[in-house]
Amino acid sequence: MALVVQKYGGTSMGTVERIRNVAKRVAKTYDAGNDMIVVVSAMSGETNKLVAFANDMCEFPDNREYDVLVASGEQVSIALLAMCLKSMGYKAKSYHGWQVPIVTDSVFSKARIEKIDDKKVRADLKDGTIIIVAGFQGVDKEGNVTTLGRGGSDTSAVAMAAGLKADVCEIYTDVDGVYTTDPNICQDARKIDKVSYDEMLELASLGAKVLQIRSVEFAKKFNVDIHVRSSFNDNPGTMVTKEDKDMETVLVSGIAYDKNEAKIAVMHVPDKPGIAAKLLSPLSDANISVDMIVQNVSEAGMTDFTFTVTKADFKKALAITKESAKEVNARDVVTDENITKVSIVGVGMRSHAGVATTMFETLAREGINIQMISTSEIKISVVVDNKYTELAVRVLHDAFGLAGKSAAME
Repeated sequence: MALVVQKYGGTSMGTVERIRNVAKRVAKTYDAGNDMIVVVSAMSGETNKLVAFANDMCEFPDNREYDVLVASGEQVSIALLAMCLKSMGYKAKSYHGWQVPIVTDSVFSKARIEKIDDKKVRADLKDGTIIIVAGFQGVDKEGNVTTLGRGGSDTSAVAMAAGLKADVCEIYTDVDGVYTTDPNICQDARKIDKVSYDEMLELASLGAKVLQIRSVEFAKKFNVDIHVRSSFNDNPGTMVTKEDKDMETVLVSGIAYDKNEAKIAVMHVPDKPGIAAKLLSPLSDANISVDMIVQNVSEAGMTDFTFTVTKADFKKALAITKESAKEVNARDVVTDENITKVSIVGVGMRSHAGVATTMFETLAREGINIQMISTSEIKISVVVDNKYTELAVRVLHDAFGLAGKSAAME
């Protein structure tokens, strides 16, 4: 008997009929002799409705009450799935995050899991009960409802798998697995059979929406293999696992893009020690993550300081930055929300030269101007104008031969 953790996203839970299909899939795995923990998201579109309610109510909703509101979507999903399984003759029980409990810190809307108390869940599993857990949510030490950020149900599932030492963690979504790029942009994108934790971390952080980045961090830390699969067929998906030597033979494994970023530039600030800290520290204090950073070459002791944040944090980040800009006597604060970050990712980049040259030459041939550049051992990211997103992705996909061969990593 194995312990299987399965996670189903909002699309898989999008209608009553789809929830019935999820119940059948869960029942099939249970009937094969497995203990089952099922983590589910809110029904497709529900969280967006709740967020819209909050934003209509006030410009900057209170963080604690925001989490109370948006966590309610999963309550509907767990109840409906448990009802369905019970109507089919199975023992099933729904759990809110606080009922497990999944204990987190107190950073509302971006909480991090600190521990999982598995006593109640293990007792129910021993009794043959299928456990249905609300993804995306937890509880802090003061008893407040917290949420893990958009896509947090992936993290909930991997954390449950790690905490209860599950044999497998299956993430069911509306695609067959991880692709070399978005199939909606490149029809010849290929499914990747196996991808390393580090590659998946980069792809997730760079805009690939198949897995949430913190779920991959959890998986890497606790050595949890993730099988990303479609909830609409029985095809094998993509295994996210530890790196092996065969993975390095693939130069670039994927092209990612992210339209969910905005650029903020603080113009004409003194080029001296401490300026970057004065501009970025208030953002950090507000739990706003800064992504790419560029500081121009100093002219006459003055420089421009540019960085990107997510569009969700943009309004708040801009208000904070304007105050900081006054304190450092900046000339102006300029913004641009019409940008996209396009990235190439591959562990093979560690041992191959010329990757950046190929990327930059490919974009230059198409007249695509690069506004910002960021690199790591296994990725190169550039910021370009929104209108070039699809073109940039397609030409890079072709330039690195991802369409002309299998993307299998084995």
